[in-house]
Amino acid sequence: MDYPNVQPSARRKHRSMAEDLVAELSRRIHAGELACATKLPTESQVMQEHGVSRTVVREAISRLQAAGLVETRHGVGTFVCDIPSASGFRIDPASIVTLEDVLAVLELRISLEVEAAGLASHRRTPEQLQLMRDSLDILQSSAISAEYAVAADFQFHQQIALATGNRYFTDIMLHLEVSIIPRARMHSTRQANNDKEPYVERLSREHEAIYQAIARGDSDAARAAMRLHLSNSRERMRRSYAAASAAQSVSNGPAAVNAPP
Repeated sequence: MDYPNVQPSARRKHRSMAEDLVAELSRRIHAGELACATKLPTESQVMQEHGVSRTVVREAISRLQAAGLVETRHGVGTFVCDIPSASGFRIDPASIVTLEDVLAVLELRISLEVEAAGLASHRRTPEQLQLMRDSLDILQSSAISAEYAVAADFQFHQQIALATGNRYFTDIMLHLEVSIIPRARMHSTRQANNDKEPYVERLSREHEAIYQAIARGDSDAARAAMRLHLSNSRERMRRSYAAASAAQSVSNGPAAVNAPP
């Protein structure tokens, strides 16, 4: 979306606010708070509830439409679509309780997102590429909080899914994000705090390699960069859990080794 006579910093702010609104509305849709065929609040109501401008609301609705989550009926309003993943495909967050479960979900993400990166390299639009760049710029900001970094990280991956032009990549990514990904990423980020600068630098290099490959339309390089990034994420997760378990064992002493988590 173009913002005439608006400075680049203001455009980035609009986009980041729209991303936050998309994430919140997506969460409510997938959680069933906004059920299929439910009419979304009016633009004015959303503006008042979330403290955003009409431009932000319209961009967020446009992205939700592109993701197949809502449809607008002119003169009537915007309604929640039937989402196949809500009934046909479901991963219960309560079932993700062990390291093996978390790593298994990461393996699922590898299989999905490697191919998504390859498709996105040929199908992405200039606007989608810019939104990927905006997410990376936010993620690479030194002033960003851990929680906001998680949101920006996911938005980067979500933009790649959107750029495939295949709504099912987007549906599954949204389902995984709402159910699992942020909690796992925040845990991993907290565990990496003692090694924060090298950790952030590695993530930045990995994301940048994915972005550059998609930008130049190199599908093989995009797939390879995404596979490397997610494989490294899986290994970082494994190490962080191992470190946390070791620290817990030392803290609680030998008697607590067999205690339930």
